[in-house]
Order: sequence, then structure tokens, then C-alpha cells
Amino acid sequence: MVLSVIFCVFVACTVLQIIYLVTFFSFLSKSKYGRKNKTEIPISVIIFSKDQGENLLKLLPSILDQEHSMFEIVLINNASSDETNDIIESFSEKHTCIKVVEVENNEAFWASKKYALTLGIKASKYDHLLFTNANCKPVSKNWISEMSRNFTSKKTIVLGYKKYRKENSFINLFVRFENSLTAIKCFGFVQKGSPFMAFEGNLAFNKATFFKVNGFINHMKINAGLEDLFIKDAANKENTTFCLSENSFIETDAPTSFSKWFYDKKEAAYIKKKYKYKHRLLLNLFAFTKTLFYVFAIILFFTYPYKIILSIVLLYFIVNYILIGYSAKKLKEPQIIFFLPFLEIGLILFQISIFIANLTSKPSHWK
Repeated sequence: MVLSVIFCVFVACTVLQIIYLVTFFSFLSKSKYGRKNKTEIPISVIIFSKDQGENLLKLLPSILDQEHSMFEIVLINNASSDETNDIIESFSEKHTCIKVVEVENNEAFWASKKYALTLGIKASKYDHLLFTNANCKPVSKNWISEMSRNFTSKKTIVLGYKKYRKENSFINLFVRFENSLTAIKCFGFVQKGSPFMAFEGNLAFNKATFFKVNGFINHMKINAGLEDLFIKDAANKENTTFCLSENSFIETDAPTSFSKWFYDKKEAAYIKKKYKYKHRLLLNLFAFTKTLFYVFAIILFFTYPYKIILSIVLLYFIVNYILIGYSAKKLKEPQIIFFLPFLEIGLILFQISIFIANLTSKPSHWK
């Protein structure tokens, strides 16, 4: 009797996982993100920097070299104490398209990146804004053009993809796998008309959309989750789209410290508690049923007719390999497919660890 119940739950989890996979991977349809604005629009590129002098030396030339006819760079210097000040001054003297916004210690009374960005948005000249961070870098000279082409009269929020640079290490592979799955869920939900998050360092929206929800005011005191919480307030089915052209990608260095990455993911998991209820429910159900799928598959393989269990598991993996493989190719991460089962199981254990850690504590800077 117990085995029959477990088997039924196992089958239900398998069916739910396949439904989720097909739903998530709907972003691969070209019909939605293929619509482009053929008119080039002026863009304000807003860059946040705090003690990022070395990274700015790499980023600014790649922005200045963009093949877009009309754009400005709004460089937010958030009370930097390293060589950032000298580097910003050097670039701004040579390039008139750079506008510097200084945020002093006594001015940033919220100690918040969100407050600093608000000052940058108010100082920007153009109505359409494209955001990145000093530790990011566009993969092509057409980043601004590719992202901005997705703006239309209705689409006022454009989500872009931020990928991690490839290195030959397990943690790098694991980080890139988790990042790819995050992208699949992010863009899949947008395709279904229910945006819930955005990638830090590659997000665009117009000023009207920002001021319509009073900017970041609803979560100004939460010193994290800027993109996701803004999307919660401002994004909907009608005004949000995404860009998956390779030329629109932003690249950054992957975490090299597992403990630092664990803390970042712990913080991201805590942010998810601020998501809309329907998004929390769907994301948690996806993670929960995937965990049950693996646990019950192992139990039933030794206690139930193994050919039946093996057939169900093979069906799941075939669907998983096809859809994740195609998505990984689109996201320029084809290597992850070769280690898919091990990466999936590792990610489940990782997420369980984060869940347990967040039961006992929350990020220390949260209020």
C-alpha cells in the first residue's frame, strides 16, 4: 500500500516536472522576442560603481566602443575610496558623453545602491535607461543596440542575460549551470506573461515605468534584490519582454569562492520570500517535486519493478536533455549538458543547504 502511494506520487512528480520543463522552455519560441523596434532610440547607460577602479578600466572602453549612434554614460560613483575617483576623472575629461554622479557618504543616508541609482536615473538625459555594473562587460559592440531594439510603445522593460566566463573548474561549471537554469526560468515566465526577476547588470526600462511605481521606494531599506523587487512592482504581461541575441549578453567573472557564492545564493533565496505568492508557489513546487522525483526514484528502483521505474526515469531524462540541451546552446553554455544528472543532484543538495541555513538566520545587513 505504501509503495503504491509512493509510486503514484513519483509519477505525479514526473508529470509535473515535464510540464514545468515544457513551460519554462517556451522562451525558445522566436515569436515573442523576435519583435524588434527598427528605429534607433537614444539610451542612457547607467553604471553603478563602488571601489571598482580596476573593473572600470575594462568596462568603460567596451561601452565607449558601442556601435550605437546616440547614448550617454551615467557613471555613479558611490563614495569610492580606491583609485576609482582618478579613473572616473580621467575618462570623463576625455569623453563628453560621460556624466558623473557623485554619491557622498553623508548623502547616502540609506547606505543603499538603490538610492545611488535613483540619483543616477534622475541625472540621466534620455528616457530609455540601460543598466550594468562595473564588474560586467558586454560581449559585443552591439549590446546597447540589441537591448534597445526591444523597446516599443508597449514594451517598456527589457530583460537581458548575464553569463559567467568559462573557467576549468568544477565550481565554475556548477555556477554556470545554476545561472543557466535561472535564465530558463526567468525568460520562460516572461514568455508566459508572468515576469518575476531580472539579471543584475543587464536590465533596461524607461523613466516613466520607474517613476510610475515610485522607483525603489517600496524596498529601499532592503539592501539587496534591486532587480527582482523592481520587477515585482513594475513588470507585467503587457510591458515586459526579453532579449536573447548573443550580442545582447553581458559577461562577468564567476565566483571562485564557494563560501562567497553560498552567501550570495542564501541572500537571493531570502529575496524570493518577497516575490508574489504565485511565483513563490510555482518555484517552490518545481524545486520540491524535483527533489521528490530523485528520492522516490532511488527508493522505488530497489522496491518496485525496476523496469517500470527505469522507463519513467528515462522518459524524464530524455525530455530534460533535449530541452536543457537546446536552451544551453541558446545561452552559449553547451558544456553543462554532459554532466546534467550530477549537476542537478548537486544543485538539489545545495538548495536544501541554503533552505536550512535560512531557517536559522538571515543576511546580517537586512533590516
